[in-house]
Amino acid sequence: MDKASGKLTVYFEEPFWVGVFERIEDGKLSVAKVTFGAEPKDYEVQEYIQKHYFSLKFSPAVDTVVKDIKRNPKRMQREAKKQMQETGIGTKSQQALKLQQEQNKQERKVRSREKKEADELRMFELKQQKKREKHRGH
Repeated sequence: MDKASGKLTVYFEEPFWVGVFERIEDGKLSVAKVTFGAEPKDYEVQEYIQKHYFSLKFSPAVDTVVKDIKRNPKRMQREAKKQMQETGIGTKSQQALKLQQEQNKQERKVRSREKKEADELRMFELKQQKKREKHRGH
């Protein structure tokens, strides 16, 4: 039986409010980070989830341990309160975000290299064309 769970942590990371979506599916954790800017109201967060959740760019999945336990509602309340005191996200989530940043960096490098090569080729062709025109004119 496949289980999926999700969690959203919203916290202040100077100078913006940031939301981190954590998604666990099939024992794999993937993360997406969103910058809200000003402190979002509860209904704004709800709206954001409804409108943009499926267009979020989640990080590559990392293995994680999934604990499947029944919890007492009061314990869940205490844990929620404890999480409210903490800021930031878990280590696994940070690893997943770092992985995503590295992946984006590699993609950006490839794109910029291709653009640079295309620009150099275009300039070379332009110079060749000018040389040909110059020699034709004499």
